[in-house]
Amino acid sequence: MTTHVENCLAQWVNQLYRSAFISGESADFYYLNRGPGPIPGETPGVSPLNVEAVRKDFPILSRKINGKPLIWFDNAATSQKPEPVIEALAHYYREYNSNVHRGSHTLANEATDAYEKAREKVCQFIGASSPDLIVFTRGTTEAINLVAQSYGRMVLRRGDPIIITVMEHHSNIVPWQLISEQTGAVLNVVPVDDNGVLDLDVYQKLLAERPGLVALTHVSNVLGTVNPVRLMIQMAHDYGVRVLVDGAQAVPHLPVDVSELDADFYVFSGHKMYGPTGIGVLYAKRELLEAMPPWQGGGNMIRDVHFDRTVYNRIPHKFEAGTGNIADAVGLGAAVDYLRRIGMAAVSQHEQQLTAYAMEALAAIPGVRIIGTAPHKAGVIAFTVADCSLERLAGRLNDAGIAFRFGHHCAQPVLRRFGLEESLRISFGLYNTRQEVDRFIEVLQQNIDRPFPWFY
Repeated sequence: MTTHVENCLAQWVNQLYRSAFISGESADFYYLNRGPGPIPGETPGVSPLNVEAVRKDFPILSRKINGKPLIWFDNAATSQKPEPVIEALAHYYREYNSNVHRGSHTLANEATDAYEKAREKVCQFIGASSPDLIVFTRGTTEAINLVAQSYGRMVLRRGDPIIITVMEHHSNIVPWQLISEQTGAVLNVVPVDDNGVLDLDVYQKLLAERPGLVALTHVSNVLGTVNPVRLMIQMAHDYGVRVLVDGAQAVPHLPVDVSELDADFYVFSGHKMYGPTGIGVLYAKRELLEAMPPWQGGGNMIRDVHFDRTVYNRIPHKFEAGTGNIADAVGLGAAVDYLRRIGMAAVSQHEQQLTAYAMEALAAIPGVRIIGTAPHKAGVIAFTVADCSLERLAGRLNDAGIAFRFGHHCAQPVLRRFGLEESLRISFGLYNTRQEVDRFIEVLQQNIDRPFPWFY
């Protein structure tokens, strides 16, 4: 007999095939001209990126580290910024720096227009139905805390379960621990198998307990697993449960449509999607934003203030107390424009091919253990090397100009699931190349082969 999970999974797979590649505008400059015939791993109708043309847009990639060309494999931590984003920031400060919404002069009007246009661009980029549903925050972390402290305080009661997964970033664990301490709610955790795939049978059992909320990542920042969030949202909604999705590792790398996902809350950061630091986004459904109380008080989130009462501003401004991060919102809008010109389908295809190439090369090295081998995986590869000091190995790779991550990646529970306290991690962006992977593998292999006592 077919289970509910199997039925939902079949629907999700069909949905995936229909909507896996939703691209924005494209620019011929960024695509390779080639003859007919398929390329392995290529999606029909999606042209391959001309990565060398893309790389010219990123000034920092011309830098040398220790005399070696910079290889930026730390994209899961933050991405580099293209010239249009850098110029947008400089242009704001040079030409129309002003506060927004409250001025009657030219610069205030120009700044307000640019700020609100950035909101509209984000709205279109993620498939939201209205800019009113886009709240600017400092990043993913603040967006999750906003939901926890506003929605969580409003709905959670003592004993209510909150479902999270073992693969969550600390930013999607600690806020729920804090709200649990304040409300008496409890955390229930969905485990993963040895490949890094979530156990949906356990998830369904936890849903049957009628939790107050589900909070889960779209893409793991350690395992690279792309979770079936559409399916998991549908399963939660079958039980009347709202879902928050952490999209920090998804929005820069995959086509995302929050309306199609039917997400209740979706959060992400600008600095991981080629935009500035200090700016992020909370998307939420209208009925939720309308019902939620403000998290912070101050200017811009009010309509009328008396000593005995305050009338709050309309959404989304109700959640944007004080002076917003205007310049970086403008920069985020420029990053969205940049990604839309290239097309997220092309970005996703490029990174999928690069990830498969790197996974195969790493797996061929004796002693390397890859953490996270899910069939549906984004461009994040965590690994260890047997009988090697990972810290010293990280130093040797840095000497070769290779920037990547060493440590617990702000996701200690999932590393401990695999018996680890730390790992190495490489993560890809749209400007990375096979030649960079080859160089990384070469340096890695050379230093693994170094004799005792260097690693001990």
